[in-house]
Amino acid sequence: MENKQGLINKELINQKLTSNLLSDIDIYSLIPDNPYLLLTPGPLSTSKSVRAAMLFDLCTWDSDYKELTQKIRKKLINFATKNTEKYTAVLMQGSGTFCVEAVLGSVISKNSKLLILSNGEYGKRIEQISKRLNLNYLFYSTPENQIIDINSVENIILENEDITHVAFVHCETTTGILNPLEKISKTIKKYNKKIILDAMSSFGGIEFDIDLHGIDFMISSANKCIEGVPGFAFVIANKDELEKTCGVAPSLSLDIYDQWKEMEKDGKWRFTSPTHSVRAFYQALLELEQEGGIKARNKRYKNNQCHLVEGMEELGFKCLIAPEFQSPIITSFLYPESIIFNFDKFYLDLKRNGFVIYPGKISTHDTFRIGNIGKIYKDDIDRLLNTIRVIKFW
Repeated sequence: MENKQGLINKELINQKLTSNLLSDIDIYSLIPDNPYLLLTPGPLSTSKSVRAAMLFDLCTWDSDYKELTQKIRKKLINFATKNTEKYTAVLMQGSGTFCVEAVLGSVISKNSKLLILSNGEYGKRIEQISKRLNLNYLFYSTPENQIIDINSVENIILENEDITHVAFVHCETTTGILNPLEKISKTIKKYNKKIILDAMSSFGGIEFDIDLHGIDFMISSANKCIEGVPGFAFVIANKDELEKTCGVAPSLSLDIYDQWKEMEKDGKWRFTSPTHSVRAFYQALLELEQEGGIKARNKRYKNNQCHLVEGMEELGFKCLIAPEFQSPIITSFLYPESIIFNFDKFYLDLKRNGFVIYPGKISTHDTFRIGNIGKIYKDDIDRLLNTIRVIKFW
């Protein structure tokens, strides 16, 4: 891939990168190995071919790039539901939180009332956004180590008939808890309310059909279970409900309706898009298909998580979340009681040995978190467990 002077052969790289799937081993030699594995809920460890896709510069006005955007939108809808004609995909520059704010600002009008269901930091963030946007909302909170209570949700809806929309997080990476999507959505739809689902850390790694659950707006991000890189997020929306949002958004750049209308023409983003991240995401989507789709990826994540928990329990670590509520995305472990546990030392020792984990994010328990998503396999979990066995973490 290089000439005698060590310069990269750009023509050959371009030829590789414009193909549908990067699989030739020679291009991998250009991509260095990561110094450590990210055992986090995103950004996460990606494949060399996803990183290789970012070696190629793209023009936002070019027809090839706009076609790429349209292909991504179509693939996302196909992954989200079988009822593809009912839904559309809108890509938005920025992080997942940017997209959550874009949806809330674009959907919740002056005549709407939002119910926010929360059992973690990301449910609280929905409230922060709603407060900053001066939305009309109610906030219901469940303890962080418990799933959202269905009976309480139903009682709130019955007591507040003017509620029009309900927003909640599917997988709360604050703890790794997985809220019961089917039960919650069934309760909400029983009273004909609209659903805004934060599926940031679940879409692509946990199977569900948004139409079967009556979800009107589902939000996720490029750098989560699809295994792309940071740079943009997206909403998959019920077309009929999206049409109703015309003129609602108080923001120019965070208006999902205007973004959608522009993309519907030919795939162009309204403002400068993260072209390298978009190309990497397309490659990640192809690799998700190649792996066998969401069902196969979910199986890998579940195997990772089960193997991790089994090994950690053997080492004396207990899980915060009960097994029946635990997601395959990220796991919270309690500090061991038998010793004075030094998390900072534990973290640095693991990093020196090639692993990066997450600190805890709740005040009621001393915890740390280990993610199971990204390009991670059983062998990686084995290496992690072997490392923990030999390091001193006190």
